[in-house]
Amino acid sequence: MNDPRWASIDAFAEQNRDNILRDISRLVAVPSVEGVPEPGAPFGAGPKAALDKALEIAAELGLATHNAEGYIGWAQTGPVAEGQKYLATITHTDVVPEGNGWDADPYTVRVRDGWLLGRGVADDKGPSILCLYALKYLKDSGVALRYPVRALLGTNEETGMLDVDYYAEHFAMPAFCFTPDAEFPVCNGEKGGFNGEIVSPKLENGVIIDFAGGVAHNAVPDRASCTVRVPADAIRPIDGVTVEAGPNGTAVLHGWGKSGHAAMPQGTVNAIGLLVDCLLQNDIGTEQEKAYLRVLHALHAATDGSGVGIAADDGLFDPLTIIGGTIELRGGVLRQSFDCRYPTNTDPEKMTAALQAVCGTAATLENLSSRVPFYIDAESPAIQTLIGTYNEVTGEHKTPFTMGGGTYARHFPYAVSFGPEHTDLPLPDFAGPMHGANEGAPFDKMIEALKIYILALLRLQEIDF
Repeated sequence: MNDPRWASIDAFAEQNRDNILRDISRLVAVPSVEGVPEPGAPFGAGPKAALDKALEIAAELGLATHNAEGYIGWAQTGPVAEGQKYLATITHTDVVPEGNGWDADPYTVRVRDGWLLGRGVADDKGPSILCLYALKYLKDSGVALRYPVRALLGTNEETGMLDVDYYAEHFAMPAFCFTPDAEFPVCNGEKGGFNGEIVSPKLENGVIIDFAGGVAHNAVPDRASCTVRVPADAIRPIDGVTVEAGPNGTAVLHGWGKSGHAAMPQGTVNAIGLLVDCLLQNDIGTEQEKAYLRVLHALHAATDGSGVGIAADDGLFDPLTIIGGTIELRGGVLRQSFDCRYPTNTDPEKMTAALQAVCGTAATLENLSSRVPFYIDAESPAIQTLIGTYNEVTGEHKTPFTMGGGTYARHFPYAVSFGPEHTDLPLPDFAGPMHGANEGAPFDKMIEALKIYILALLRLQEIDF
């Protein structure tokens, strides 16, 4: 590393290892799944408490802080005058529900073989703390900053990103922003998103008494259960499904899958899909119910959308993905949510038509929403600064990439996602992915990411925005 600032950056990060671990643990300890809106807490008490804790940590680090009505907050290196250009990072302090399959309390950080385990260590509380320490370095080093730097802390990334909508409405946007909420090296494009529900008609005199599974629309469910008016000994289970006797001659089926992020479903096993297949193979249900289950079978048949006729690949992004996230039976109606990430050679209108053809009269589509793909030129100065910094620090020769995950970056005029995950670093058996049980992050790589972020923010000061 030839940059004269490197020795100071390296020393700062290494000297603060224990403090960083302490503060990640403090933030992870605050459960922050979206809840019922309250005064000053538009996304519930949990996200508000996590934002308060992050700002408390930032103040302890000597940074100026601001809480924007509980929607979003930030720490910054110094005042930003009206009309002044500034740089930003943005992370989020809300998390998806803890889900099932954890080996220990999801909100207590554990360290095992150099990995941190806990809900949010990777997505996105760990990176939030890294950004605060990056700003601490910038402030404490005394370096003159051409552009002040603001570390934005969101509270609604997982369920709507209404926090950044609020920010865009009330505050000036940064000249450039990166979000540490994805993978290294630099993601300069994100697929579009298409979400909704596949809804059954009201089921009359049904065989299915209950059906429940999943914790979030954007996570592959690893557990699901279904209760039916069929004796348990009359059901032949399939792989991944267990059957037990329920009350009054009913049977309870349990699906046991493997969870993961909706944007990266390879290697996951959808517990809802397992139950759907078991029910169909055992010819369980009224004709109306079986017709609806056949629609769900098509959805769960393949995560590339081929089962429902929407597979797409544009050569720029990875191919389309689609998963079923949650299912519930409410008021005699079954509702299966889906989460689709799509490339540029399809659109919501085409996919809606294809899904409607699959549904026929057996189901309807409701609560549809979408977002278009976005792409930033990989040759633009800021992106080249980030990729160059990453490669110089790591000794690698990576190039920017596109992905299926949706981050805050698409909400800003000039923004990308920038680490800290490493897709080429295999998860140990005891750790899970973002949105999964035993969510894990390698601590040495997090410390390396902090060094990359500090150097990148210094180098971004040299660009004319």
